[in-house]
Amino acid sequence: MTKACVLEEGSLKLNMREIDIEEPFTSRDVRIDIKSVGICGSDVHYYQHGNIGPFVVNAPMVLGHEAAGVVTEVGSEITHLKIGDRVCMEPGIPNPFSEQTRSGMYNVDPDVRFWATPPYAPKLLEDKAWANGHGCLRPSVVHPADFTFKIPDHISFDEGAMVEPLAVGMHACSKAQIKPGDLGMVIGAGPIGILTALTALASGCAKVFVADTIKEKLEVAERLKPGQIVGICVDPSDENSMTKQVNEHTNQKGVQVVFECSGNPYAAAEAPNVCSPGGTLVWVGCPVPFLMDIGPMLVRELRTESIFRYAHMYPKSISMLASGSIDVKPIITDYYNFDDSVEGFDYMCNPSPSSIKSIIRVADE
Repeated sequence: MTKACVLEEGSLKLNMREIDIEEPFTSRDVRIDIKSVGICGSDVHYYQHGNIGPFVVNAPMVLGHEAAGVVTEVGSEITHLKIGDRVCMEPGIPNPFSEQTRSGMYNVDPDVRFWATPPYAPKLLEDKAWANGHGCLRPSVVHPADFTFKIPDHISFDEGAMVEPLAVGMHACSKAQIKPGDLGMVIGAGPIGILTALTALASGCAKVFVADTIKEKLEVAERLKPGQIVGICVDPSDENSMTKQVNEHTNQKGVQVVFECSGNPYAAAEAPNVCSPGGTLVWVGCPVPFLMDIGPMLVRELRTESIFRYAHMYPKSISMLASGSIDVKPIITDYYNFDDSVEGFDYMCNPSPSSIKSIIRVADE
């Protein structure tokens, strides 16, 4: 039994309570004391709605998948980690024998086991320990060493927990194939959007426009890279508000790379309009319902890419933090203690306009 932040089946209620978690420890695993956990928008969505598309909460589930901590036990086959190492953990564990994993795209393996994500593959349901779907908002976890990564001493555990959302931005920018001097556009000034903007600049973009309807979030983004991140405050009553402002900034030329990170169907529908001919549009958010008219994409010959989480991005993301190329500290705006986790989730259901990312500190550094 362990104390954890548990989303209850059916009730859409969160409780800090004891829960029994079956978590076998193998020779390829490590045990980690959790220090910091980020509250992700997907966690909040499960709390508010009980599902994300086909991923339905059908049993009590521990939330949390963005985490960092300290190794306390090491499997007999592991040589690259030791007790006391400061680490962050990639939360998606694929089937090592699947076709997708063997091709390098382990993030789209249909049998992937992902922290705080309900099981949906019948094959997984045969193994309760494999398919429990529990996340990491608890004092300790067992995790495969192959998906556990050391972080340097000068990176805090809070920053280590941010490696997970940063990996999303890294994956998006890798798919975008950014060229030096490109102009970028990010739609949505949440944590993923802002991290994608920072990654786009680090990848070679000369300037990145960030669009949102909340000016306070845009002000946070602009302070991160003055002059390089430019906020576009969208008027929801004007369906062409974003396009008009981008055209003013770019002399009607648009930008070479657009990242749709908002998940808003109306913003997604406008996204091709701000992209210059021959440019690239990367789908990061999940707009539902999808209202896209592909006409503007065809006449501009836009290249489109989509991402699902990330693959092979944790080491690169840690390197970016370690070198100082990307600084995630300013977007961590709110902190909660482990016992106050429910309060943290309730706040993130209706946060203040200037709030970007909340971190739950499970234990002191």
